[in-house]
Amino acid sequence: MTTRAPRADALANRAGILDAARTALATDPHASVDVIARSAGLSRRTLYGHFDDRDALIRELISTGAQRFNAIAESISDADARLALARLAARLWQEAAHVQFAAALALDEAHVEHTADALAPLRRAVADLVRRGQDDGSFRTDLAAPTLARLIEEMARTVVARTDASSAGAANLAVRTVLSIAGLSWREADALLAAHPDIALASIAAEPAA
Repeated sequence: MTTRAPRADALANRAGILDAARTALATDPHASVDVIARSAGLSRRTLYGHFDDRDALIRELISTGAQRFNAIAESISDADARLALARLAARLWQEAAHVQFAAALALDEAHVEHTADALAPLRRAVADLVRRGQDDGSFRTDLAAPTLARLIEEMARTVVARTDASSAGAANLAVRTVLSIAGLSWREADALLAAHPDIALASIAAEPAA
């Protein structure tokens, strides 16, 4: 039996619902299905034709965002583990800063398991990077690689959920904090970023203009 492709209007409705959800949730993280449907110019019934409930809609937003984060992790190719970690942190922040409300929802306890599954490629990339840095002496070795990788993840979770993305220097601080957890001193982090201004520029670009 041949599976029929979704109709163009159905695809457009689904995309409109997701866009409306991003906008509505940015204003009110507790926005209801009714509010989201109205924002999309659709009926509640139409929305439920695409998503079983509000949680299913949020999970779809998380999955869509996770694909972008995973792609960022895949794009990092620096041989120097310190540089790779700094660049990864800067690019992830740049992405998260523009969708901080969605990132915060993704890291909420109600969705953390789904988020972990969706971000599995990113988590593997961080774990591999930590092991590489420990093997070449770039990162601290007093903690096992899985533990150190988990600490880096938890720091990122805290920053995304609690930091005002519009605050001056937030991205720069996030990158330096990640490097600090990995074992670099602040002086070493400063030297690394000074030698690679493109990373600092990426951090600055992530911060909305005042």
